[in-house]
Amino acid sequence: MIFRRALQREFAQTAAGVFVALFAILITTVLIRLLGQAAGGRLPPDAVLSLIGLGALAQLPVVLSLSVFIAILLTLSRTYRDSEMVVWFAAGVPLSAFVRPVLAFALPFVLLSAAGTLWLSPWAQQKSGEFQASLDARDDTTRVAPGIFRESASAGRVFFVERGATEVGEKLQNVFVHSEERGRLDIVAAAQGSVHVDARGNRFVVLEDGRRFEGVAGTAEFRILEFDRYTALVDRPRPTGQVARTRAQPTATLLADRNPRNLGELTARIGAPLAGLLLALLAIPLAYVNPRAGRGHNLILAILAYLVYSNAISVFQAWVAQGRVGVAVALLAPHLAVAAIAALMLYRRQVLVPFWRRAR
Repeated sequence: MIFRRALQREFAQTAAGVFVALFAILITTVLIRLLGQAAGGRLPPDAVLSLIGLGALAQLPVVLSLSVFIAILLTLSRTYRDSEMVVWFAAGVPLSAFVRPVLAFALPFVLLSAAGTLWLSPWAQQKSGEFQASLDARDDTTRVAPGIFRESASAGRVFFVERGATEVGEKLQNVFVHSEERGRLDIVAAAQGSVHVDARGNRFVVLEDGRRFEGVAGTAEFRILEFDRYTALVDRPRPTGQVARTRAQPTATLLADRNPRNLGELTARIGAPLAGLLLALLAIPLAYVNPRAGRGHNLILAILAYLVYSNAISVFQAWVAQGRVGVAVALLAPHLAVAAIAALMLYRRQVLVPFWRRAR
């Protein structure tokens, strides 16, 4: 009883610290990527926080599985380094006795990870896709902050709007557009304008009372045109990628429409919590550390094991989507291989003691 309570307490403390560290790394990575997009004009600044939250929810199951794996690995490695494991072995506790407390600690997190993978992550992916689609539906003029020169998402134009429109049909005031293509400059200045969308989803900006300057920079070859009304195509509707749509599909939809791509996604969703459980068991033999040797080699081996395992799941997912293997093979092959490796390593690390000396 003391043995299990001590392990459970240390597992929980280590997992809390690891989860905070991994979640902070995740948030920082997503924040840097989104801030770069916002600085380049590809993303409105007011959308950064929403996308960070949705991205964090989508990756939460992975963070949970990694936190459990690393917490068990670090805790058991510490017992080897501090010679505490020797004491447990001398007291008749074999290495296989650690399986039960590890499972008791890992199973609740595995269930949370399964719920996140099957329901929470697709929901976050769907909301993120819908939010991104609403952002993409905005044309470049609505992304521009009033009074600031801003480069377009395609990096081909620079916009300045004294007062921007937040909705289709609202008026733009004092619009300046600068573009360059193959060495030719195209500058348009208008007193006002508006945004319109046709039946196909193409977005047009209609400028009124303005001038257009065309020519080559550094030469006198310029042409000045005055116009009362000028219409220009700003953006065409962009289709959403098939992979992104599949990741955002609810699990019930994948089960109802069992095409190869949906089956591949379903295989990955079911395999994620299984991988979390098997990684927790694999951490028991991987935690072995010789106190007289280096302390980091088992961590490197554990990282490599995780990378190989996750890549194997992705490969089988792609094979199912391509119709090269069946769902049963994809669900059994990588997980049974890892289970066999964990059992073999645990057997080789097992300290054999007489049954009458083993802890109850």
